[in-house]
Amino acid sequence: MAGKRAPGADVRRLIAFEPEIHQALHQLSLDRSATLQELADEAFRDLLKKHHRPVGIREMLRESTRMLPSNDAGPVRKARGKAPR
Repeated sequence: MAGKRAPGADVRRLIAFEPEIHQALHQLSLDRSATLQELADEAFRDLLKKHHRPVGIREMLRESTRMLPSNDAGPVRKARGKAPR
C-alpha cells in the first residue's frame, strides 16, 4: 500500500508502543504479510481521511476546489409570489 516515494524523501520519527500494542501489531503484520511500515502508513492515511485532511497534492487540489461556494450545491429555492388561479 506504500505509494511512490522519491529517494531520500522519507521522514523518520521514533514512536514508542506499549508491549501489548506492539505484539498485536506484529501479529497483524504476520497475518497480513505486511510490514509494520505498511500498517502505519495505512493507519495514518485512515486517520487523516477521518479528519478530512488531504494527503497528496491531488487530494489537496480537489479539496481546495470544494471550498469555493460556486461549487457547492445550495438549497433549492421555491418561487415566491401569488399562487396561480
